[in-house]
Amino acid sequence: MTDEPTNLIPADAPVIDLQLNAAEMKVTYTALKAFFDDFGHEESDMHVLVRGILGRLPGEHDMRAIDLDAELEKLRELRGA
Repeated sequence: MTDEPTNLIPADAPVIDLQLNAAEMKVTYTALKAFFDDFGHEESDMHVLVRGILGRLPGEHDMRAIDLDAELEKLRELRGA
């Protein structure tokens, strides 16, 4: 048996720098918010984790201002579809 760690990434170290367009950001925010809202009281660690991620995204007002249909149409035009 080896004494090698099973997780080579420190718990507090950033792993990825993710760049999102407006449509991707709105979908990500909406999915995380729905995930957050579905947690029960026994899942407080997950509440803290997801709240921290949501806190790094623009706020709810900014997310609501993104017109997902318009953003998807812009993407379709850029892709020539």
